[in-house]
Amino acid sequence: MSRSPSMTGVVMVGASGRMGREILQVLSREDGICLVGAIVEKGDPLSGGPAPFHPDVTCRGELTVDDLRKGLQNGMSIVGIDFTNVEGALSTSRTFSEAGVPLVVGTTGFSPAEKEELMSHASRIPLLVAPNMSLGVHLLAHLVRQAAKALPGFDAEIVEVHHQKKKDAPSGTALFLGEAVASGRGENLADRSVCSREGIVGERVPGTIGIVAVRGGDVVGDHTVHFLGMGERLELTHRASSRETFARGAVEAARWLATKKPGAYRMEDVLGIGR
Repeated sequence: MSRSPSMTGVVMVGASGRMGREILQVLSREDGICLVGAIVEKGDPLSGGPAPFHPDVTCRGELTVDDLRKGLQNGMSIVGIDFTNVEGALSTSRTFSEAGVPLVVGTTGFSPAEKEELMSHASRIPLLVAPNMSLGVHLLAHLVRQAAKALPGFDAEIVEVHHQKKKDAPSGTALFLGEAVASGRGENLADRSVCSREGIVGERVPGTIGIVAVRGGDVVGDHTVHFLGMGERLELTHRASSRETFARGAVEAARWLATKKPGAYRMEDVLGIGR
């Protein structure tokens, strides 16, 4: 694929991970956007070799501010995508912020303080952070927010199902949907969430938002938001059958973000729907 100044160049941080490989595969088939850098952990078997699906790009174990600035000097729009871990994503955000390069972050598991540090870079670069890159999930969150506002007396419960190897619970997406419920009601999720019930817990406290995590098999990701009223219930569900769903969303987010001004963006902005 030829690289013209009008093309968007992607630096994939976490190129050897599950999501990293999926994104590299999607990039190998897309027009107008291409891989220009693949970053893996130091000591990774791929380090020093060709990136998966991109034999012309060498995997590297580090990324510097100078590397990113050189890419900008070539006239191409450069944007980063990070799917690593909390420590790695914070390091990535500092590097991209200093270089002035837009960044998409799909990493999850940030504490409130870590999230605050991450989002602080939006004052210098276009920054899009999403716990789930699926376009459908973000449309779901939009609908959940509307339902929560329209059904204030209904109990809200979120059930998420993931594969047996997932390390965090509840999932970042489940918490994101919980925030959508709370936002629709003008509340904070931290004040309303209930993530575990065991023993004699008493009657359900009105206004709480329950979140249940199920783990097993090879489930890519299922999320259902239940609104339960007296004599009726509403269930809004999203099911992902392939990680390519998230990879395509991440690539679309990167394409959209590449030419934006500094600021904090969300997938709703990519979709063009109201918050």
